[in-house]
Amino acid sequence: MLIRNRRVRQNEAIRSLVRETIVSPNDFLVPLFVVEGKGVKEEITSMPNYYRYSLDLLAAEVKELWTLGLKAVLLFVKVPDNLKDNSGAEALNPDGLMQRAIKTVKDACPQMLVMTDVAMDPYSKFGHDGIVGDGEIINDDTNSVLAEMSLSHAKAGADFVAPSDMMDGRIFEIRSLLEDEGFHNTGIMSYSAKYASAFYGPFRDALDSAPVDLKNIPKDKKTYQMDPANRAEAIKETLQDIEEGADIVMVKPGLCYLDIVRDIKEAVNIPVAVYQVSGEYAMLKAASEKGWLDHDSVMMEQIISIKRAGATMIASYFAKDVVRIIS
Repeated sequence: MLIRNRRVRQNEAIRSLVRETIVSPNDFLVPLFVVEGKGVKEEITSMPNYYRYSLDLLAAEVKELWTLGLKAVLLFVKVPDNLKDNSGAEALNPDGLMQRAIKTVKDACPQMLVMTDVAMDPYSKFGHDGIVGDGEIINDDTNSVLAEMSLSHAKAGADFVAPSDMMDGRIFEIRSLLEDEGFHNTGIMSYSAKYASAFYGPFRDALDSAPVDLKNIPKDKKTYQMDPANRAEAIKETLQDIEEGADIVMVKPGLCYLDIVRDIKEAVNIPVAVYQVSGEYAMLKAASEKGWLDHDSVMMEQIISIKRAGATMIASYFAKDVVRIIS
């Protein structure tokens, strides 16, 4: 044979030279969970080795991330039950936990890029991403709250707001208000193709934000998040968000939706984020604890596959582990 493809696979030196997909610290957004209190570092039961941090320990965590070369965080807050309602009032509190978390990160590490979760479910007594009324999630009233929430985050110092709710038209509402208020440089990373997935369970444990099971209240999020069976709809949703002012678009979850990642990557000319979600993290942790899978090898294969599919950046709970390996 004149052609032997194995010549470029025979040792690590040649494999590294011809490798098409390279993972670096610049590929990651680091999700961080924040709680009230002091000196709090709580392990999330369904997400082994991942934690909720009080603000004082959040500052230390952010500094460690920066030393590892990780330059962007995505903030989520666990809101006390007594502050939850059906209007998102606490989400607009300028001294709320999210607003203080933003300032904490910026004070600890001014160069760290801060992205913030914009959704009502952490603040909702019903666990939904919008205002609940007459047995449904009210789209337009929710958009008004999401826009005000985004403005509040921008005022606190957020670099990007990340609406994760999947209400129709919310990107237009958010972008319009930010422009009107002079926050021209505050970016929007839109969860454009967010599916009504069963992989979110551990995340909802982390924030105590699962939908409640009550009469006349939707028991899931299928009326606003996308049907996992649909593919073309993801392109429609994404293009609409771009037209309304999104700077980055996202596909969520990751591994089961890599066909969607590739479709969107080929359809748009702006950065594409992928969220490797809590269920994906938890499955690997559980399998590796049982000795059924090699944790680091499978973790790296998953991350490489997401980037190979077209992800510009990856929100991943494995970010620190990956960076320690590749460094």
